[in-house]
Amino acid sequence: MEARVIAEEDRLGELPAELKDPGGSSAAGPVQRILYVTSEMTDYVKAGGLGDVSAALPRSLGQLHDVRVLIPGYRQVLAVEEDIPVVARLPAAHGLPACELGRIDCADGLTVYVILCPELYDREGSPYGDESGTDWADNDIRFARLGLAAAQIAAGVRDLDWTPSLLHLNDWPSALGSAYVAWAGMTTPSVLTIHNLAYQGLFEPSRLRSLGVPDSAFGVEGVEFYGKLSFLKAGIVYASHVTTVSETYAREITTPEYGCGLDGLLRKLDGEGRLTGILNGIDESWDPRTDSHLESPFAPNDFKGKKANADEVRRDFGLAVSRGPLFAVVSRLVHQKGVDLTIESTETIVRQGGQVVVTGRGEDRFERAMERLASRYPGQVGVRIGFEEPMARRMFAGSDFLLMPSRFEPCGLSQMYAQRMGSLPIARATGGLADTIKDGVTGFLFRDPSLGAMLSAIYRAVDAFGSRRKLNAMRRAAMSEPYGWTRSAAGYSSVYDRALAGPAP
Repeated sequence: MEARVIAEEDRLGELPAELKDPGGSSAAGPVQRILYVTSEMTDYVKAGGLGDVSAALPRSLGQLHDVRVLIPGYRQVLAVEEDIPVVARLPAAHGLPACELGRIDCADGLTVYVILCPELYDREGSPYGDESGTDWADNDIRFARLGLAAAQIAAGVRDLDWTPSLLHLNDWPSALGSAYVAWAGMTTPSVLTIHNLAYQGLFEPSRLRSLGVPDSAFGVEGVEFYGKLSFLKAGIVYASHVTTVSETYAREITTPEYGCGLDGLLRKLDGEGRLTGILNGIDESWDPRTDSHLESPFAPNDFKGKKANADEVRRDFGLAVSRGPLFAVVSRLVHQKGVDLTIESTETIVRQGGQVVVTGRGEDRFERAMERLASRYPGQVGVRIGFEEPMARRMFAGSDFLLMPSRFEPCGLSQMYAQRMGSLPIARATGGLADTIKDGVTGFLFRDPSLGAMLSAIYRAVDAFGSRRKLNAMRRAAMSEPYGWTRSAAGYSSVYDRALAGPAP
């Protein structure tokens, strides 16, 4: 394919020449200006764990750096913030429209920039699809616009009076940001965090021109992935450093089993010292002593309140009064999460005197299967299709065990939420689950993604439930695990320093 050269002005839109590349001059000194680019943020809109991370991590990083967030102006954002002042205008480029940049100053001091482009973002549905769950047909344009906006801000916008030292990109929706920076000949470093490698943002090569992707970049060493354009691969190729959300997952994705076809590229980065696993954290609101959503507060030295929460959960789900163990499922109902294993294990749990409560949404086949379980075991299995955080918090606080048999799990937050609330996870030893659960101490792990292996862990959990002394000791150990964001923020700050220092000579 013949190479095509696109002028920098065309790549980023017309910007003042003296602002197109700040040259990294702001890198001096310990405090850096970080633009955290994300497609969701729980303050406004959440589709998964990325929303929670994007709400918490920038705030923790703000103790170390000048961190600002960039997010698309979805309808949900506009509903929360009715009057967003416009602080800049970002020009059109290629087939990507011009947009305005709004600014939100949160009560806690965090600054959030909002891409105001109603034709792309002001729609009913999730950040990624309509109300039926179908992906938006123009997601390539929608999220290329997010990446381009990050690059334009990195190039400098006169009216903004703030230019980042580094871009922190998250998953495929913002990954093109590092590529736009590189294609414009800029030197602003970038860090790309992979929250889930399975979602890559794949689009047809016919979209290259409208997205401003040079023909020369569409190759095996660039953005091409089995004949398609991969946003995530572009981010990996052009980022200064790549992180993922647990140390074990960082190792796993360099293998064919977990690498989703990108394991060779990721092994190369790992060999160059440019791939790092940094475990996510959870925020301070996950505290059973103070959480207002709970029926009764409780502490590690007094579990009477936990029983009150269990009784409330049983009433909410229409379960019978029971002295047996209560198992919770708080999960997307998809194959990755091992939902089929949970379904297959339910009969055994009920036979052992246990009860199961389920909340989540996902594939129709799993939703229907869960509802059939509730019909088959009335009073012993309760299911609510959908997700409400207050209910999820009560389930974590009231349950004895959390079922989490994921086939892969980059980090996982539910197991940390559960442990903080004194619910012991029963999980497969993969990714962040392996990094956050101490087998037989703060939960129960099994290795093979099989029913037999999962049932073995369930039997161990039921045995522990039969010994109140052992159960409470495990609960206390789980509740004391240090899962705050301070450690994560320190890890990212170290990565920022390395990216800003540039490649080793």
